[in-house]
Amino acid sequence: MDLGTVIGLVLTLALLFGAMAMGVGIGPYIDIPSILIVFGGTIGVLLIAFKMEQMKNFVKIFMVAIKPTQYDLNELIKKMVEYSTTARKDGILALESAANSEENEFLKKGLSMAVDGNEPDTIRELLEIEMEQTSERHKANAQIFGQLGGFAGAMGMIGTLIGLVAMLLNMSDPSAIGPSMAVALLTTMYGAMLGNIVGGPIENILNIRDADETLAKTLILEGIMAIQSGDNPRALEAKLLSFLPPNERESQFDK
Repeated sequence: MDLGTVIGLVLTLALLFGAMAMGVGIGPYIDIPSILIVFGGTIGVLLIAFKMEQMKNFVKIFMVAIKPTQYDLNELIKKMVEYSTTARKDGILALESAANSEENEFLKKGLSMAVDGNEPDTIRELLEIEMEQTSERHKANAQIFGQLGGFAGAMGMIGTLIGLVAMLLNMSDPSAIGPSMAVALLTTMYGAMLGNIVGGPIENILNIRDADETLAKTLILEGIMAIQSGDNPRALEAKLLSFLPPNERESQFDK
């Protein structure tokens, strides 16, 4: 679980609701018509804008932001060096059992192709296609939350206009002005909260998750290419460590 994302969401909501409670209480900030306009309207527009298959995975996509796949790049580099050492010593066919038992599906696919004797260009091409298509799917999923932010703000403005129209039509009745003004103001607030607490931040962190996965897969791809070409394990490690920031590099040959 990513504590930063969880703590950020909880802290933001706690501070906002705490500030409301210390003022006039939470009650005045709850307005059913405003909730229906902003939340219901945003969901409806998202259903128009995206395929149903994508919307069915809305919660699953959201959970990627909360509980992402973790990539220990130093451990991954260590594994690639071990595979390289085995291949240099016993031949690349010696990696067959390792490929069959490998849990990382991308690494398993690449190793299996290398063991099967595929040409380097073929392996690189197929793995790059898989990386590209996976990244495109991730970006499309992240876009749902980006659009959510925009649609929520727009629905907030629509609700504000609805409230203002209702207020102007009932200027002769002072008792109707208050509820109409509440709809006008609260829809804007709901839209801003939904867009800026959920929409934008979740889109951003999902794009970061995609970049993390792409980095791990790029490292795997370059490692497989080096193993197949018979590179020295030290040279392979040096090459793969260059993908990491200097302060995160851990060479097993220096221990």
